[in-house]
Amino acid sequence: MDIEKPKIRLFVDHPLAEEQAVPLTKEQAHYLFGVMRQEVGAFVALFNGRDGAWAAEVVEAGKRGGVLVCRALDAPQMDPPDLWLMFAPVKKARTDFIVEKATEMGARRILPVQTQFTNSERLRVDKQQAHAVEAAEQCGGTFVPEVCALQRLDRVLADWDPTRRILFCDESSVGTAVTLEGLDPGPWAILIGPEGGFSEAERTKLRGMDCATSISLGPRILRAETATVAALTLWQMAAGDWQEASV
Repeated sequence: MDIEKPKIRLFVDHPLAEEQAVPLTKEQAHYLFGVMRQEVGAFVALFNGRDGAWAAEVVEAGKRGGVLVCRALDAPQMDPPDLWLMFAPVKKARTDFIVEKATEMGARRILPVQTQFTNSERLRVDKQQAHAVEAAEQCGGTFVPEVCALQRLDRVLADWDPTRRILFCDESSVGTAVTLEGLDPGPWAILIGPEGGFSEAERTKLRGMDCATSISLGPRILRAETATVAALTLWQMAAGDWQEASV
């Protein structure tokens, strides 16, 4: 069977394999059949974050549900590098942006942290996880990062595994992108601070950790979402899977 590459991608919480039937939720059925006007016989790319992306044929279509059957592997599973993003939540729309871009740029896990100067301490994990799913659907990825519940930074650092390096982005640092040359591609986490910056106690704690590397993102003070994109870009170029893609 010749199958054109599906243009619509949908995340499903269901095993995927050849000839596997996949039921749709009411919301997914509304999106595919009500919004996107898909009909029986149409093909959609399904992925679950584990089994790659599959070209699936619509075999049942209704207002409250539907069924698709996986016909062929559309793309193999591609997991991102072992990179976490830690950030202090900001206003809702900007936090949404951070989660979206972290997903697109290949973070494996997203950990919101409460620092001493964090202004926004409310974060709905279910909403942010949904944003990560939407971002993965749009960017063509097959992996969806886990969005964790908000945790206090001091408690996170107290239990930190020293085998995971921390790239600590701090406007008071003098390190530059040169600091990132020759980075070990092993487990890493990027830490983005709040709008008010890190407290002196937090800086002291981080600088005292052998696994932490401080870096400046330039002479201008960046908003949290801008710093997130800049730091992820620098890390991906130095130690991530962008190097593999350019070979």
